[in-house]
Amino acid sequence: MKALQKTQPAFGVELREVAPPKPPGAGEVLIEVGATGICGSDVHVCEWTGGYEFVAKAMPLTLGHEFAGRVTALGAGATGLAPGARVTVLPSVVCGECPACRAGDPDQCANRVGLGMTKPGAFAPLVLAPAENCVPLPDSVDDELAALTEPLTVGARAVEVGGVAPGDRVLVLGPGTIGQAIAIMAREAGAREITVVGRDDGPRIECLRSLGFDRAIDTKSEPLEAQLARQGGAGFDVVFEAVGIAATLTQGLSLLRKGGVLVVAGIHPAPVTIDVTRMVRDQQQLRGTHRASRAIWERVVRLLAEKGPMIRPMITHRVPLDRAVEGFELARRKLASKVIVLPGG
Repeated sequence: MKALQKTQPAFGVELREVAPPKPPGAGEVLIEVGATGICGSDVHVCEWTGGYEFVAKAMPLTLGHEFAGRVTALGAGATGLAPGARVTVLPSVVCGECPACRAGDPDQCANRVGLGMTKPGAFAPLVLAPAENCVPLPDSVDDELAALTEPLTVGARAVEVGGVAPGDRVLVLGPGTIGQAIAIMAREAGAREITVVGRDDGPRIECLRSLGFDRAIDTKSEPLEAQLARQGGAGFDVVFEAVGIAATLTQGLSLLRKGGVLVVAGIHPAPVTIDVTRMVRDQQQLRGTHRASRAIWERVVRLLAEKGPMIRPMITHRVPLDRAVEGFELARRKLASKVIVLPGG
């Protein structure tokens, strides 16, 4: 079968002929992939920027961790599903045996691996996954919409970590998929004002506006502070950094109110220097966010079933698997918002 792979620790991805997955083992299911999203992490792996060196040990590796599809076969002990079941899949695979897993805290698993990052992923027609990672989908949530579940859960978890409350003023630095997901989930949490910022990001700013975010700012032509001055100024309750650039993080701290919270969702390729003294004196908090629990996944699936038409504009491009490299270029050059790869298309 064809699969989009990362084959070497250098720039680029390749569409290659690979062997199909083996029959599912104990606790596994085989999934016929219906749709897979190109994530910002996938783009970083393609460009081979810092922070993703761990992927090298798994090469050649089929990428793709934002996906949905249909179960076609079950291994021994794979319960709760039947052939034909439509699912989306938590890509984080835990061992179930380390002290954290035994203590009921799998998010801290010491032996975690990731579909599409260290195990074969879903830029392919077929993928193996643990049955326990599968989240059933209602008929009202089609595959391409369900492929948004993973980034939306990242946004939901970030908003939870930030403690966004009704009436809050929220600033999101980064207009990509994660920034959009954070904005959507901050709106769901009752934030009264949500400002999202990008630079030279026309298509993604337009996408945000189509999602109902009028306070979407592009700093290409005018500094952020000048634009914020016309919209109520700084002093945000919660700021989210979803870019992975040191200057953006330090800027975010400067735009927080005293006692505010800065949540870092971006992956930074190098250590960052911040003004800790100012942060201490202003009693600000710096928090990190990453994965989401299964409970959040199930909540996001319910949200997609309820408000899918409002969220679907996140998807701006769809490409078949044989044009996946072209899809990566669209995402990499910021000419698209969310690109969905259709392995059967």
